[in-house]
Amino acid sequence: MSQPKTYPSELVELRLDLEPLPVEGCAGCVELANVRSRARAGGDWTTVSDCNVFLRRHPEGH
Repeated sequence: MSQPKTYPSELVELRLDLEPLPVEGCAGCVELANVRSRARAGGDWTTVSDCNVFLRRHPEGH
């Protein structure tokens, strides 16, 4: 009898294109997107994630 697999058969790819986009003409959204870009360049993934959360929630204030 063969051993059961303890790992997935195929590679699981996570989509990175699900980041929120800034609302056009909104200075707050543009600033969050700029902070996110600088954080990504510096490898600060916590701040990248935080900016994504703030951008998703920000449209509630528009």
